[in-house]
Amino acid sequence: MTRTRGPPSDLAIVAIIPARFGSTRLPGKPLSDIHGKTMIERVWERARAASLPERVLVATDDERIAAAVRGFGGEVVLTSSAHATGTDRLAEAVRSTDADIVVNVQGDEPMLDPAGIDAAAAPLLRDPELPMTTLSLPLTELEEMLSPSVVKVVTDARGDALYFSRSPIPHVRTSGGDLVDAARAALQTGLARKHVGLYAYRRAALVRFAALPPAPLEQAEGLEQLRALHHGMRIRVVPVEGPGGVAVDTAEDLERVRALLRPPALNPRKEPGCRPSTSS
Repeated sequence: MTRTRGPPSDLAIVAIIPARFGSTRLPGKPLSDIHGKTMIERVWERARAASLPERVLVATDDERIAAAVRGFGGEVVLTSSAHATGTDRLAEAVRSTDADIVVNVQGDEPMLDPAGIDAAAAPLLRDPELPMTTLSLPLTELEEMLSPSVVKVVTDARGDALYFSRSPIPHVRTSGGDLVDAARAALQTGLARKHVGLYAYRRAALVRFAALPPAPLEQAEGLEQLRALHHGMRIRVVPVEGPGGVAVDTAEDLERVRALLRPPALNPRKEPGCRPSTSS
């Protein structure tokens, strides 16, 4: 079925998937097989299903990944192997495009919901002063609230990020003052949100962000987005709903995704995803 692609404006929107071979915990991760397709192909397919981007690129420094992308008909741009982060790779890759808006799609989320890409890009179409956006999901589980691997975010009245942290935020004061009680109380208020690491940037904001020096809070928390806040860049946090995707960081994560994506005849399960919140 033919589908019209592209944004409802004259702004060029490009989704870029940074992908590197040398993952510490799972080397060769983008080429991992998931029921006959590589992970990078599955991510690319999900990004292609979004409505707003008119172009989807894979940015990599590895010819093996580039060859795989060309093999399934994707577009690839080779970048330097010296980049410390995916954002740096993204900033180099955008030079080969005419993009006004760039969506940074994580290359390790083969169950990515395409609606999240559109949700991140849409505010940049509406507000020409907005430099960048990201997503958040509701936090409902105490284990996640307390886990340093789950990044939390709090926002202001406009929905712009006030802070991101690996610690449980907001901290709700309780009579006992216990951290677990405070985290549980935060969940009950409905204020607790977890950050989804998908970003959309205005082109100039991406270039500026990549060129900024690291910030002390960024280095302390290990969260690159705190560099943007430190230097006064606004980040609009778009609330979405649903369970979210499954990021693949380890061999165990990969097996979990393989189980979830097993062909329906063998494993009839609905894929998790996210959708724009109807409350904002």
